[in-house]
Amino acid sequence: MDLTLKVWRQKDKNSPGQMVTYPIKGISPDMSFLEMLDVLNEDILLRGEDPIAFDHDCREGICGMCSLFINGRPHGPERGTTTCQLHMRHFKDGETITIEPWRAAAFPVHKDLVVDRSAFDRIQQAGGYVSVNTGGVPDANAIPISKSIADKAFDAATCIQCGACVAACKNASAMLFVSAKVSQLSLLPQGQAERKTRVENMVAQMDIEGFGACTNTGACAAECPVGISLENINMLRREFIAAKATSENL
Repeated sequence: MDLTLKVWRQKDKNSPGQMVTYPIKGISPDMSFLEMLDVLNEDILLRGEDPIAFDHDCREGICGMCSLFINGRPHGPERGTTTCQLHMRHFKDGETITIEPWRAAAFPVHKDLVVDRSAFDRIQQAGGYVSVNTGGVPDANAIPISKSIADKAFDAATCIQCGACVAACKNASAMLFVSAKVSQLSLLPQGQAERKTRVENMVAQMDIEGFGACTNTGACAAECPVGISLENINMLRREFIAAKATSENL
């Protein structure tokens, strides 16, 4: 496959960026999108130029590190697929592909396609944890949990923190991410001790980080590569209202 790539290049967070065009030839349809970028970077290095910086780690759709905005969509054209699991057979020979970083005030660009997503870490630190008693490890079946609750908690726990929900939202809202973390822990018996303070602190930190308000368009769930449901946002709202009704932080 011969392609034309239009890639966002930015020296550092303080420098202006611009789209740079790179023709690339001989790409196998069986390559992953990141492998195609590896080939492009090898060509760039042979010319003595600075390679394109982009985030990646496991390349198995698990870690959530890959974060590319491809042809105007987070993770590209295939639903339920991370960038690292996207293959070039989903593009046409001769196609022009635009590649940009996540666009959000809370995700500043470090360099080229790499953005700073530490805002998610700070939200998680604000309340995304459970109390753990010291001592021996309890039996796994010591606290019975119904299958329906376990399934809902597991579905929420599949969030990989990639940030596609933020990139897809026109307000750059992090509601889907925060709601998944709140739902996962609030559904389980182990998460009841911090249930009220968790939702208060995580929503407060989300606002501090500069994420926008929920648009109610559902774009976040539509572009989520692991299928986090909008039902989690409904649960987040219920948890927040219930917590504020008896809050000591008014």
